[in-house]
Formats: sequence, C-alpha cells, structure tokens
Amino acid sequence: MAAMMASITSELLFFLPFVLLALLTFYTTTVAKCHGGHRWWRGTKRKRPNLPPGATGLPFVGETFGYLRAHPATSVGRFMEQHIARYGKIYRSSLFGERTVVSADAGLNRYILQNEGRLFECSYPRSIGGILGKWSMLVLVGDPHREMRAISLNFLSSVRLRAVLLPEVERHTLLVLRAWPPSSTFSAQHEAKKFTFNLMAKNIMSMDPGEEETERLRREYITFMKGVVSAPLNMPGTPYWKALKSRAAILGVIERKMEERVEKLSRQDASVEQDDLLGWALKQSNLSKEQILDLLLSLLFAGHETSSMALALAIFFLEGCPKAVQELQEEHLGIARRQRLRGECKLSWEDYKEMVFTQCVINETLRLGNVVRFLHRKVIKDVHYKGYDIPSGWKILPVLTAVHLDSSLYEDPQRFNPWRWKSNGSSAGVAQSSSFMPYGGGTRLCAGSELAKLEMAVFLHHLVLNFRWELAEPDQAFVFPFVDFPKGLPIRVHRIAQDEEY
Repeated sequence: MAAMMASITSELLFFLPFVLLALLTFYTTTVAKCHGGHRWWRGTKRKRPNLPPGATGLPFVGETFGYLRAHPATSVGRFMEQHIARYGKIYRSSLFGERTVVSADAGLNRYILQNEGRLFECSYPRSIGGILGKWSMLVLVGDPHREMRAISLNFLSSVRLRAVLLPEVERHTLLVLRAWPPSSTFSAQHEAKKFTFNLMAKNIMSMDPGEEETERLRREYITFMKGVVSAPLNMPGTPYWKALKSRAAILGVIERKMEERVEKLSRQDASVEQDDLLGWALKQSNLSKEQILDLLLSLLFAGHETSSMALALAIFFLEGCPKAVQELQEEHLGIARRQRLRGECKLSWEDYKEMVFTQCVINETLRLGNVVRFLHRKVIKDVHYKGYDIPSGWKILPVLTAVHLDSSLYEDPQRFNPWRWKSNGSSAGVAQSSSFMPYGGGTRLCAGSELAKLEMAVFLHHLVLNFRWELAEPDQAFVFPFVDFPKGLPIRVHRIAQDEEY
C-alpha cells in the first residue's frame, strides 16, 4: 500500500510543473480571452449569456490540480463526482489555463464529436504537438487531418485486416505467450506493451521482434512515452528533454528505413515489396518526408499505448471474474475444435467473427477501464445547448469516462459485467450503444479501432486456451491522468495441459 501511495504521490508531483508552466505561459493569452470573450454580449443589446454553472478555482491555476488528481481508473475521481453533484453534468471551470466547459453529458459529447470542424475543433496542449510533431494526426485539424486519416484507413482497410493483419496479430501473440515459462510470475502490463509494440513496429517499418535495432527502438520509445505525459520543461535532465532526444533518435531510425526503402525502390529491387505502412506511404501518397516521419511516429504511439493498456485491463478484470473466463474458454474451445475439423491451425476471419462473447468482454473492458478518459476540443462557433450558452474560443472537454460510468445509462456501472453487451433489443441496450465512445467518434473516430479489437480478441483466444492466471500481488489501474498499473500488474500463470485444453 505504501509503495502504491508513493507511486501516486510521485506521479502527482510529476504533473504539477506541467500545469504551472502551461498556465503561466498562457496567462497573457487567457487574460485577453477573459476580456475579449465578453464581447460575445458586450456592446450589443444581446442579453448576458447563460453559461453553465461552475467555478474558476484559484488564480492562474484554476481547478487543474483537482482535475488531474490521481484516482482509480474505474471511477471518475472525486473532482468529477463533486462537480457533477454540485453543478450537473455540464459545468464550467478553468483548466489548463483556459476557460473551459466540462461535459459528462452523453448527448453533448455526441454533439461535440458529430460537429467536428463545424462547431468544435481538436485542440490539444502545445506540448503534445511539440513532442509528437506538427503533422501528428492527434493535433492536426481540417484537410491535413483528413488526408492523414485517409492514408491510415486505407492501410487498415477490412481487406488488409483479414488478409495481412489477422495472421500477423496471431503470430505476435504466440511469440509472446510461448515465451512464458510455466508457473512463472511477471508483469502482464509489460508483456502487453511488448506485444503491441512489436506488432506495430513490424507493420509500420517491417522491424522484427527481438532484433537489436527493434529492442533499441523500444527502449527509446519508453523514454519518449514518459515525456509525452510529463511537464513540458525543456531543460537537461527533465523527462520532456529526454523525450525530445528520444524522439530525434526514433525519427532517425524511421528516416534511415525510409532512405533504404527509397534507394531500393529507385533500383526497382523486387525484394523491397514489404507490405508495411512506410512502403504504403511512399508509394500511395504525396506526403513529404516530414509528414511521413510524424505519421509513422504518431501511429506507433497510438497503436501501441492504448491497445496495450486495454489488454492489460482485460487480463485484470477477467482475473476477478471466473464466470467470464469460463464462458470465454467455452467459446474459444468451440472455435479451436472447428479449426481442427477443417484441418487448420490458424485463425480465420470467420473464427474471429464467431468470438461473440469475446467482443462483449472487450466492450466491457473499454467501458469500465476507459483508457481514453477525455478529449480536448475548442469551440469555434457560439453554441447553445440545453439552455446553456458556450462561447466561441472556450475549451470544451467531453469526458468519455463520466458517460461510461453513468448509472442512468449502465446498471451497476462499477461492476465488470460483459453480459450487459449481449444483444437483447432492449431500450437499455440501445442507450448503451449510442453512449459508448471508447474510440471517440465522428470524423476523428480512431482509425485503428478495428485493429485494436482484433488484437485483444486474438490475444484472449490463445490466453484462455493455454493459461490460467491470478494476481501475484494486489494491484489496480490508476489515472495519473494516463492509465497505469503502479506495480505493472504482476500475475502468476499456469499452463493448461493440451488434453485439458481440448
């Protein structure tokens, strides 16, 4: 317990400089907005806008410290609970140095995501763009974002998912699971991260797992990730400074790969036909070198971090729900038996489509675990919603977690219950599906959402057929505000004998 609290405290302190620096940096701009923003009604005969209720908090820092305070991942945290109880599901605050509306309202969240580019636009802190790159899909808006997203969607098309990515996902799953010694103890979170990183590195740049260059890139990426969620203090020794150096090293690897590929293409070398995103971007797009570098880096980030944490959460939730594990095993045993009758040993797309209860487990993991907690948006036109006026220029944060844990939408929302997702045609089921947005929505719906679900399903297939597991010591996911298991989710695994499996 002491170790967990120490970890939480260190993470909180880790974020304080980020908040202070960001707020002080933007203070001048914020003051201008505070004065200029009132032009929305001043100097005209229009009445004062009916802003959502709320509070601005302390001078300069607002309520940012409270909003970012660590809490269990299966909750919205004390700050959100208190503010929703006091002000309702739509309230105003001062966060990240800006006047902000926070939405825990399912309808408003959908409205925000459906009106991307018309009433709202993506608006992440500058430090995110500084480290991911100005051409990262996370920070791009408008036509540049659409172009980058189209390339990603084409690369992750349903045809490619079936023919190329399904076999790759299964191969990388088996590489990880076959390396687990029987009756061993290790970090499930680390193994999940290794699985997703190796998979993305292979499909982005044809880098094979276990090779020295791949391992070196993975180590650089760990340093890079610590900087993405750190205080943007670009001084020697800080995580942000180290991350910028790691970014340069990662881009150096990508650039070398790109130069080798271009050279082989210029020689019309038939051996260069590597079916990866790098080759796809070089041959199927008109992107500049800088754009390709940022695209590959941002997809390595998005495709690795969120998927690995979702997989770790599934392992955690299932460990506490033996009934769900049993139903999963029954489903996957049936799939394995049908494979054998066909004389096959690899999963087919039809096998994947038969993983019905597995998809229920995935949905419930994403709902309860909430890897993506909230989104950063900016209001670009005055908005009127449910009697409230939200002025142009304000930040607005759709909090996905608050909707996914809303007791008016989900019965007993803090309980892991994958059966809630079984189709029953009820009005409750319809409400759940319309309010369920783990991958965002609208024109910025995560391009890799189908790949992420495929990864989880295939990994769980082989996991439940070959292993039993339990927590080696107590651990749970916390929000710092990124989701993380403080102890790395230590588990003890026991291999299932083959005759027991079938």
